[in-house]
Amino acid sequence: MNPTDASAEDTLDLHLPEEFVVLFHTAGNVLAEAEAEAAGAVAPTAARARADLLDGVADWGPSATPAGVFHLAPVDVERDAALVARWMNDPAVAAYWELTGPQSVTADHLRAQLAGDGRSVPCVGLLDGVPMSYWEIYRADLDPLARYCPVRPHDTGIHLLIGDDADRGRGLGTELIRAVANLVLAERPACTRVLAEPDVRNRSSVAAFLGAGFRLAAEVDLPAKRAALMIRERAARESP
Repeated sequence: MNPTDASAEDTLDLHLPEEFVVLFHTAGNVLAEAEAEAAGAVAPTAARARADLLDGVADWGPSATPAGVFHLAPVDVERDAALVARWMNDPAVAAYWELTGPQSVTADHLRAQLAGDGRSVPCVGLLDGVPMSYWEIYRADLDPLARYCPVRPHDTGIHLLIGDDADRGRGLGTELIRAVANLVLAERPACTRVLAEPDVRNRSSVAAFLGAGFRLAAEVDLPAKRAALMIRERAARESP
């Protein structure tokens, strides 16, 4: 446009990022549901189930595994921060999570997710009712990961750690990863892939994902690590 041409239209061709559009519509839907709940038109549990961008992780329910009944419980900072902080300070975990230090470091990390828009949900993993692992279920398509590798709408990512040394090295991680991936695909009909990006140096983690039905798609340079991009695609029998 010629700025000296008075006849030219003063317009701006604005293209919004896809994630902004998704968040705008989601926020509008959540607000509408909240208003409907207040008016008694929607059951409270139905509104809560869609209060995050992951189709209500809190309502996913338990999953039977060969190791026992597994359940993802969204974090309560007051209840869980001390335990998760202890796990984060285990040298085997600290090498990859980099959240060592006082409990406040972990608490701040958890609160940042809980105060967000629901694109990442931190959870404690319970096996037969006993807290034994930490998980982050996140929207990979709305995550900084999307800047470094191709993602699809509603791709769902998982981060995890097994809390105690006694639970590591005996195949438990593989069983739980498989269970969580199954939950994601069962509870999120729009999701066609589950992603993970463990550090390439973490060979036991990569092996656990491979054992759980993921494939190694690529190695990706992220700001803090070189990651193994692991992908599990929805099989035809898992289609909604």
